Amino acid sequence: MSVTQEDVAVRAGVSRPLVSLVMRNSPRVSPEKREAVLRAAEELGYRRNTHAAQLASRRAMILGLALNEPMNPVYTRVLKTTETQAESAGYGLLLSVNTVGPEFEREGVGHLLGHRVDGIILLGTNLSSQEVAELSEQVPVVVAGRRVMGADVVSIDDRVGANLAVQHLIDLGHRDIAHVDGGPGPGARIRRRSYEHTMRKNGLAQHIRIARGDNTEPGGVVAAEQLLGGANPPTAIFASNDLAAIGVLAVARSHGLAVPDDVSVVGFDNTPLSGFAYVNLTTVNQPPEVGAAAVDMLIERIDDPAKPVTTQLFKPELVVRGTTAPLGRADTAVRGV
Repeated sequence: MSVTQEDVAVRAGVSRPLVSLVMRNSPRVSPEKREAVLRAAEELGYRRNTHAAQLASRRAMILGLALNEPMNPVYTRVLKTTETQAESAGYGLLLSVNTVGPEFEREGVGHLLGHRVDGIILLGTNLSSQEVAELSEQVPVVVAGRRVMGADVVSIDDRVGANLAVQHLIDLGHRDIAHVDGGPGPGARIRRRSYEHTMRKNGLAQHIRIARGDNTEPGGVVAAEQLLGGANPPTAIFASNDLAAIGVLAVARSHGLAVPDDVSVVGFDNTPLSGFAYVNLTTVNQPPEVGAAAVDMLIERIDDPAKPVTTQLFKPELVVRGTTAPLGRADTAVRGV
């Protein structure tokens, strides 16, 4: 008679769902519990049988991933952890990539449904809350990288991240801090509101200045021209993401402004490009583990369709590099102080 996960759970003194998480290599299990489960599995001679699990559950053992903005480098890191975690859990991953707009995203989701996937992760989705709710009636769904009411969500806490960025600039002595926003999307909207809130909280409401952007490098260029091409450029700029921030850096240098001596710049996402020596961008880290957590959450939803809706927000961290400096550093350098 073969050993089951229930047998392992009894031997380890834990629940069967926790054993399932360990076998899927979930990062949400404490080291102590993981060790107890693995020790019990070894003692009992447990071996995970993916084929048997598939037959028993009548699942395809395939997860769908609908990816928006595939050129956004932050999603490259998230996609990697998604693939790795799905494979660890015994699932294949079917990818649908949208490079055009919401209508094509809907077609991509329909393509995934046509392949009878067991569940779908929406990464960077532009679908409305109502559309996500309607999709959830057909198949288990997790939204990654965006907060949607009434749906399972895994994302970064955009509000806290934007606050970290703006407060960092304020702590460096900057007061005239502008924001290049990321357009109408929910994440960009939260970052914009957090910028405004942090400025007001520090008594800087009169310095609030927002330039319209779209989370792309060209959009950052256009917004930065508005901010830096006038008579009173800000001393610091918080961009809604790293791509826009790189556009800001290009415009600053084209106007003869030294970064960070003349203007400090902060991005958001900590994409690989931001760490290159010639960029060296101060930014807010968006942990790639969002992808792995989305896989875990989706499998839990597949296992228990009636469980309450869950939101998991990862805590962001500020990564300080070379594009921010105290206000007045250029003047100090000129005086030789």
